[in-house]
Amino acid sequence: MTGRPAFVLLEDGTWYPGTAPAPITQGFGEVVFTTGLSGYQETFTDPSFLGQIVVMTAPMIGNYGVNDEDMESSRPQVAGVVVRELAQRASNWRATKGLGQWLGEHNIPVIEGVDTRQLTRHLRSRGAMRGVIAEGTEPNAVLTRELLQSPSMDGLDLATVAGAKVQEIVGKGPRVVAYDFGMKRNIVRMLAAHGCEVVVVPPTTTAASVMNR
Repeated sequence: MTGRPAFVLLEDGTWYPGTAPAPITQGFGEVVFTTGLSGYQETFTDPSFLGQIVVMTAPMIGNYGVNDEDMESSRPQVAGVVVRELAQRASNWRATKGLGQWLGEHNIPVIEGVDTRQLTRHLRSRGAMRGVIAEGTEPNAVLTRELLQSPSMDGLDLATVAGAKVQEIVGKGPRVVAYDFGMKRNIVRMLAAHGCEVVVVPPTTTAASVMNR
């Protein structure tokens, strides 16, 4: 692992050093973790992770790359990604590009070389909290102040941000109306595969307009 010095800083003052494989902009968000050995592309594009920095506990992430078929939304939804090691080469016939390249194209900050299991144990004992991914050898007072002033997840209306903006119709068959408050794309795919016409509507759609369809 090589790269620029970087770190993850939590709002309780705890921080974890690592490296950024490419130049990054600071990424603020609620720090959470997942223990999955695979499915990282689905996780990063899942609207339920909107505004969160996701810590991956598996020792290597990105070994099978990314593709256009396993997306749960149109783009990565996470505010940042923390890994122990980022795979430099994708070894899967379905891959269209590497994970690092894909996240970089969407300006998602990535840090590797972090003891993600130690970080996860800290989060499990203290609970999810705000954090920031940033370049540098250690945090400073300015960044700490910016972190403490960043928005908390409590009370945020993320459904209207993550949900559909326009109506969409997928498939043919019995009609199913799906309110999109940030749902995974695979829900639509599965309903359509089972012979339904899926009408995806924004979260602000009224019940009256649905009943009139």
